[in-house]
Amino acid sequence: MFSSVFLEETNVAMIFLMLGIALVCGVIYSNIVSLKLRSSKGVFITAAVMPMIVSLAICLLGAFLSSTTSTVSRIATLAVALGLIRFRSTNGSAEEMLILLGSVVSGLVFGLGYLAFGAISMVAIALIYILLSYLPIFSNKRFAAEKMLKITIPESLNYTEVFNDTFEKYLKQFDIVEVKTTAMGSMFKLSFRVVLKDVSKEKELIDELRIKNGNLEISILPFVEPNKNL
Repeated sequence: MFSSVFLEETNVAMIFLMLGIALVCGVIYSNIVSLKLRSSKGVFITAAVMPMIVSLAICLLGAFLSSTTSTVSRIATLAVALGLIRFRSTNGSAEEMLILLGSVVSGLVFGLGYLAFGAISMVAIALIYILLSYLPIFSNKRFAAEKMLKITIPESLNYTEVFNDTFEKYLKQFDIVEVKTTAMGSMFKLSFRVVLKDVSKEKELIDELRIKNGNLEISILPFVEPNKNL
């Protein structure tokens, strides 16, 4: 049943070579982009593995159709296959999108009759994802010290300069990134990107800010750009 879709040894070697090159180039690309782009590690892992997954689908579709159909039929079939790969994930993380894409492509490979390639691709994608998740890559130290400082204040407080003296005392860098109202407009929530001069004095910073904001909510978190969902 599957005799027409078995590959020659030279084709198998070439496909593995192309997939390996795609993965290596994807990892290098993600590392370069991470020097400038501030995002989650999942986004960089997805960008690193995506070229390999798409290459797998294109390679095996091309091999399957090369000797059995005309050029027009091959183009039409490739277009339909790529249409299957297109999907949406509402509020999904980058990792979830990657796993879904890997499943779609692996199912496509199984459907073409490449049973061994389908099994290998599913296991390989899972192992590569786990490996990249644990490796200390895609994390730029330049961004590691940046924190998100969130301060709730009453609407009567002028936030433009009230915290400046405290910030200059404890912070090397501070920039306001978001201002929004809360509690029916009776309070403001301020978000700052900050870098502490001395992380051991984080509590002292919070205590001093509490005096100025009337002991309302204050939080310090790892910095993430607001409203940057994939």
